[in-house]
Amino acid sequence: MCLALPANVLAIDTMTDMAIVSPGGVRKDVSLALVDDVRVDDLVLIPVGYALNKLSEEAAERTLRPFAEAGLTAGEPA
Repeated sequence: MCLALPANVLAIDTMTDMAIVSPGGVRKDVSLALVDDVRVDDLVLIPVGYALNKLSEEAAERTLRPFAEAGLTAGEPA
């Protein structure tokens, strides 16, 4: 089983198809090779270094809320 967390896209390098994302306030480099039409400020699901798909802010909040309630993330959901 794989855990994928929503992450905000902070920056995109179109030459390498890589992005800097922030899942729970931590910056991480990920590949966007599997996702089309991603822009800065979009939300994407990140399992192990690849964005799987885009999602709405509401879906990201629903996913992150239980982690925040359990004290497993820093701050508010997405």
